[in-house]
Amino acid sequence: MLSAAGAILVHGVPLMAQAGTTVTGRVNILDKDDRPATDVDQAVVWLTGPHAPPGVPDTVEMATENKQFVPRVALLAVGSTVRFPNHDPFNHNVFSLSPEHPFDLGLYGRGGAKAVTFEQAGVIRVYCNVHAQMRALVVIRESGLVTQPGADGGFKLEQVPPGDYVLHVWHERAPEVTQAMKVGGTSPAPVALTLDARGYRFVQHRDKDGKSYADRSRRY
Repeated sequence: MLSAAGAILVHGVPLMAQAGTTVTGRVNILDKDDRPATDVDQAVVWLTGPHAPPGVPDTVEMATENKQFVPRVALLAVGSTVRFPNHDPFNHNVFSLSPEHPFDLGLYGRGGAKAVTFEQAGVIRVYCNVHAQMRALVVIRESGLVTQPGADGGFKLEQVPPGDYVLHVWHERAPEVTQAMKVGGTSPAPVALTLDARGYRFVQHRDKDGKSYADRSRRY
């Protein structure tokens, strides 16, 4: 896909126009009892290697709506900015304790918006200090060859320069899986990768002060 300026877009990230081919595949996630997961579209797929072009920083919104983050996963390049507008009629306090970029935006109400710029690759786990059920992920990658699967697990990475790569697939409920691959002048055979989420156990996070949400006396 092309932007208005004619730049090639890979999952919304513009890249310099260059010769390349297309890498396709499918991600499967095994849940408990070997059932296929229904949230495979929340996985992240990317290529690393000496020929991988860097991603271009962008600015996106991750809104708070109905006590949820929308979208729940933001996939961006190093140097990108995320705005957190509040669309709810009550206060939110967006924060993260992830070591790559801890932050605390404080309480702000409807119509307010605060932003964070991420200068280091990593997975930033984002929460609200008011509402325990609110969870989101900001995934920052150096490579510009990044995408997410569709609901059926299928994915496509376009304009991949020839060379040796490592294909990475990650989901918050499963260990990362990698596979070495060589990309030539024609598209390689589709890749199939399976993530194992059968051992995942949900653990409720604590608030920004390390305390349980259940101890709160005030509700919004």
